[in-house]
Order: sequence, then C-alpha cells, then structure tokens
Amino acid sequence: MSPDHARILDVSSLVKRFGGFLALDGLSFHVAAGEILGLVGPNGSGKTTAINVISGLYRPDGGAVRFDGAAIGGIASHRLVHRGINRTFQVPKPFLSLTVRQNVEVALAYGQRSGGAAHNIDDLLEDYHLAPLARRPASELNSVQQKMLDLVRALATRPKLLLLDELAAGLNPTELDWISGKIKALAKNGIAIIVVEHLMGFIEHVTDRVIVMNAGREIFEGKLAVAVQVPQVIEVFLGGEHAA
Repeated sequence: MSPDHARILDVSSLVKRFGGFLALDGLSFHVAAGEILGLVGPNGSGKTTAINVISGLYRPDGGAVRFDGAAIGGIASHRLVHRGINRTFQVPKPFLSLTVRQNVEVALAYGQRSGGAAHNIDDLLEDYHLAPLARRPASELNSVQQKMLDLVRALATRPKLLLLDELAAGLNPTELDWISGKIKALAKNGIAIIVVEHLMGFIEHVTDRVIVMNAGREIFEGKLAVAVQVPQVIEVFLGGEHAA
C-alpha cells in the first residue's frame, strides 16, 4: 500500500445485535485505497457480520460506517454497489441457470459503479480461467470455479472497496499462490480489499496488516507476524487453531 493513499473506509464503534446476542461490540478499524486488510479470528468473532454490515446486507445497531467520507450505514447493498462496494460470499451465489458469461453480463448491466469505465468481460473471464467455461451454465461449475465467478462478477462492477469472504477456502496450494497474486495486483491498481479468512499462511502472504477479532471486538491491529507473539491473540485464536 502506498503511504500516500487516503482512507476509503472508516468503521467506528460498530454495533450489531441479533436478539440478545451482541455480534459486533464497538468494532473500529479503517482501510485505505490500495491496502489489503485481513479480518481474522475464531468462528463467531464477528468477521462476516462486519462485512455484511459494510456491504449493506445488515443495518448497524450503533456506531458508524463511512465510505469515501459519506455515512453509509443502513444503505441497501444494491445501492452501495453503485457507489463502489462489492463482495464475494463464503458460499457463492451465481444465477445457476444462466451461463458464466450471462452471470457477468448481469453484474455489468445492473451493478456498475457510477462513473466507472466498463470492464471487458472477455478479459475478465480470461484473467480468472473462466473463458473456456463461458457458455456453460453456472450450475455445472465446481466450487472453486464458482468462487472465481463470484469474484469476476464483483470485479465487473469496478469496485473501489472489495470484500472477500473466505475466497481461499478449498483452493489447493497452486491456486492459492495464483489468487494471492491476483489480489495483490488488484490492490496495486488502487482497490481497497478486506479479506476474511481462516488460512493463516494465506493471510500472512497477502495482507498489509490484520485486525484480530474476538467476541465482536478488535483485540489486535498490525502485522500477523507480530500478532502471533501477543498472548491474548494466541489464547483466543492462533494458539487454539495451531494446536488443533
């Protein structure tokens, strides 16, 4: 990340409740254009809830989310896509009856960021190894191919902020190296990226810094290599996972 790049997203004292369960408990962090930020923590720590609030799937119950200087908390996800926020999902959600190309065409037609130049669909499909599958229904893709289609659909809208929810899960080592290079290249082009992931080797390789979460709160911010030396982090997350 260039030190000259300004913050594009500010999350301040974010709160999200589900009934009596406090999923986010005053979470605060920021990300700058061209930066790759990792959100890590044990299951139930609030990582996916955080990006669901940022992307407009959930309305916050407290705190603030600001994107490009404007408050966006509670704005619907389809409107945020036009502002420049898009994402992938843990379980991809393509239109299964449409072809791969048609899926991307829909994203381009209805989700492109206001003022953004149109992507070339053929180039996107080629870049993410989907060109040979362009005419096949999305229902015929395997899980990794569906993840790549999910990513390509998001990229077609020209996001300024890209949220990746466990994109690396299920990829083999060669595929992990390849997609990490792709993610870094996107950041070099100025896209701010938030990565939610459990694969610590992948997180260490791809991110500029991480936020370690537990019980909806931040317990550490900085480099993953430093986080693994912090007793609280080891106790609530890294130690338990590494010992498993």
